[in-house]
Amino acid sequence: MIADFQELSDKIEQLAELTQSLRRENAQLRQANAALVAENLGHQKRLAEAHARVSALLEHIPPLETATPEKEDIQS
Repeated sequence: MIADFQELSDKIEQLAELTQSLRRENAQLRQANAALVAENLGHQKRLAEAHARVSALLEHIPPLETATPEKEDIQS
């Protein structure tokens, strides 16, 4: 009977250690996630800025004119 209580006590201790370990890991993962979210926001901002610059440049480029065949080219 005492052995059963000791075994139960050992398992409870292991469970408590595992719980603490998982809590530490969870906290680390939350910190890593927060850092990645911040990094992602920075990348999104840079991408939006690049998109705006490219769009502004494209507005300055004149549209392509479609080439109309000359009468001489058609008759040949």
